[in-house]
Amino acid sequence: MARTAVVSRKTGETDIYIEVNLDGSGKTTIDSGVGFFDHMLTALGRHSLMDLTVKCQGDTWVDDHHSVEDIGIALGDAVRQALGDKRGIRRFADVAVPLDEALVLAVVDISGRGELYWDVPIGPSKVGTFDTELGQEFFIGFARNAGITLHLRELCGTNAHHVLEATFKACARALRAAFESDP
Repeated sequence: MARTAVVSRKTGETDIYIEVNLDGSGKTTIDSGVGFFDHMLTALGRHSLMDLTVKCQGDTWVDDHHSVEDIGIALGDAVRQALGDKRGIRRFADVAVPLDEALVLAVVDISGRGELYWDVPIGPSKVGTFDTELGQEFFIGFARNAGITLHLRELCGTNAHHVLEATFKACARALRAAFESDP
């Protein structure tokens, strides 16, 4: 059975289309309207081996908050739908991922009780024009709507780009392991 889903989400601030294939090869087509976030979503798709298409028209003239948060919500919905009854998956996984001086731990439980536990203090408030606090907003929406208990913890790091990228990659690798079949 194919573990795929398509989700569309339209609000007063965003118009989002997402496709996921949990058994893909990490192929991504990303256009969130937020450059740095595209980079993070590409890393999420590639390192989880989830084929991922994201298209978003958002009110980025206000700021990037609505686009990032709503993509997290829609992607969480898509992953939950693609997982179906979750029968036969590993369910639990943990991964630590380094990126230069940054080291981030991700632990997941595909429990159906979605919540984020975030301990990723990021010093600089911006990476380019991207507000670093939006990383947490994305993962809140994603974890809650996917029904995944997600712990993200920065073990060390000083460069905001490296910390955020390690966070997305660690989450991706943990999801990849938790999604696998467990004979």
